[in-house]
Amino acid sequence: MRILHTSDWHLGRSFHREDLLAAQAAFADHLVETVRAERVGCVLISGDVYDRALPAVDAVRLFDDTLGRLKDLTRVVLIAGNHDSARRLGFGSALMDASGVHVRTDFTRVGEPVVVGDTAVYGIPYLEPELVRHEWELDERSHAATLAEAMRRVRADVARRGPGLRSVVLAHAFVTGGEASESERDISVGGSSHVPAPVFDGVDYAALGHLHGAWCVTDRVRYSGSPLAYSFSEDRHVKGFWLLDLRADGVAAEFAEAPVPRRISRVRGRIDDLLTGEVFKKYEDRWLQVTLTDPRRPSAAMERLRRRFPHALVLGYEPEGGGAEDARTWSERVAERSDPDIAGDFVAEVTDGPATAAERALLDEAFESFRRKEALA
Repeated sequence: MRILHTSDWHLGRSFHREDLLAAQAAFADHLVETVRAERVGCVLISGDVYDRALPAVDAVRLFDDTLGRLKDLTRVVLIAGNHDSARRLGFGSALMDASGVHVRTDFTRVGEPVVVGDTAVYGIPYLEPELVRHEWELDERSHAATLAEAMRRVRADVARRGPGLRSVVLAHAFVTGGEASESERDISVGGSSHVPAPVFDGVDYAALGHLHGAWCVTDRVRYSGSPLAYSFSEDRHVKGFWLLDLRADGVAAEFAEAPVPRRISRVRGRIDDLLTGEVFKKYEDRWLQVTLTDPRRPSAAMERLRRRFPHALVLGYEPEGGGAEDARTWSERVAERSDPDIAGDFVAEVTDGPATAAERALLDEAFESFRRKEALA
């Protein structure tokens, strides 16, 4: 039996205000076609199906359509991630079981597998430690403790079933050995969100979700990553999913790339170099995060950049040299300066020079008006 491991679809999410629903639909088409072509026996979706607990109607419609096509080809097991609402995602799960789509969102049932052929598939939804520890009477409030207890229940069920049955676990967590990007929501508890990989000892494969890069923590513990990039920190990621075969001597895994709507990149330099340099030509059709390094902030920078790079989305400014860091607090730095002077500094920072006389007059008038209203309040 072939297994397909995917996660972190984040349906409904945008990329710096660029709508990604069409790209997410293209990924769904690609996944369905892969399942058909590769004769996949089970699809594992390891959480964060949606980007928020109350997803948009279009996102729900896309997921409904995708599951409808998959159920005609294969079995599906999916869990809730930290972005999903477990109750909403799990609605109707008992009815869906009969169709071959198995939604696992109830943490109390982590030791009850979905048996697909010769493989027992255990779904461990995202476990919020504060919600789980009382029910399970845990001494420690942490992700490591909650997953350890979940896996204890999984291993107990595997042992009861005896030899000859393969075992797979879906989980949504930050396992030590993976690499985070800027687009995952922080799930740390008490300063720590990490779970040691040996927690998953005792099963043939752990299909992980949460981190957006495809990572092999070990040969048997892997992240599939998100199918699309959701932050510029993912510019070096290769997006896709794992195709797996469980064998007596281990796991045979092949990473299958997925289509992306547009490549993403980060570039930096002076604005004139970016606008004229031949080396930057390859970035003209990409979504870009641009960091300018000119000694003075260029005026109308984004407007000028988009003449060459129409898909530039994010603009930053880090002047060359930078200068020494001022160790004083903000309050200490402005303690002896007037409000109009501080506002004038802001104008100078975001324009090509100091505030003009007319701009200073407007600032003085605004602050004077505010002081009059404050005095009358």
